[in-house]
Amino acid sequence: MYRKQVRRRRAVLLLLVVASLTLLSLYFREGDGGPMHRMQRGVAAVLGPFAEGADRALKPARDLVNWFDETFEARGENESLQEEVTDLRDQLAEAQTKAAAAGELGRLAELTGGGLVPPGREAVSARVVGRSPTVWYSTVTIDKGSSAGVRVDDPVIAADGLAGKITATTQGTAQVTLITDPQSSVTGRVLPEGAIGVVEPNVGDPEDLFLNFVQSGEEIAEGQNVVTAGFTGGSLESLFPPGIPIGRVTDASLEEQQAYQRVQMRAYADLRDMQFVQVLAETRGDG
Repeated sequence: MYRKQVRRRRAVLLLLVVASLTLLSLYFREGDGGPMHRMQRGVAAVLGPFAEGADRALKPARDLVNWFDETFEARGENESLQEEVTDLRDQLAEAQTKAAAAGELGRLAELTGGGLVPPGREAVSARVVGRSPTVWYSTVTIDKGSSAGVRVDDPVIAADGLAGKITATTQGTAQVTLITDPQSSVTGRVLPEGAIGVVEPNVGDPEDLFLNFVQSGEEIAEGQNVVTAGFTGGSLESLFPPGIPIGRVTDASLEEQQAYQRVQMRAYADLRDMQFVQVLAETRGDG
């Protein structure tokens, strides 16, 4: 019984294969006008409206899928563009920071390389790593200390002029008291006439300085330069070598000079935002 079923199935399969080959042969022989093609067109005509209706019915779903695809693709492109913008912004900030630092170091080297460093001293470059927490910005901390030869009372120069002096040290750091500190005073000389006074901060306005105790009768004009006097005589000795730029006279009215023997000035050095300084430290021996 089982063998008869197997033989019957094989015969049916063989007939189906022969029928398929026959139909394919007739299809290719008849061309476009044969009955097979007419049958195909008939089936297409019957099923065409159903296919068109299905296409219209599925269009919203297809559009929704396409919208999701485009949205996710656009979101991915947007995130990629944002990452590129962030990278470019970081690169620009880094380049600008390096350019500003290079410019500041260049001005500092030019200033101290012009003969301002007296014999027996050397310029020790340092970075500002801390600032006083008040608006008076009276002190800063630098990353060089006693191990680099920095000592208390050593003069400190910024990119465009005098910054202050060393007032405390550790092995690896030092505190600089700026010329804007209320306790600071520096003997200054007005160029080119040579009038001498004491440079002190303007209490209440840390941006300004005063050249006090100017000798009466000295003619001082707005725009004149004030440098360190650097004198030595008797029991007085200036901590600062002569000729270091301090600032520029901004107000030299005769009334103020006659009444207070002083003129108003502004520091050359950007004491609020300076990043680098040089300490005029005593030259260390080879040993």
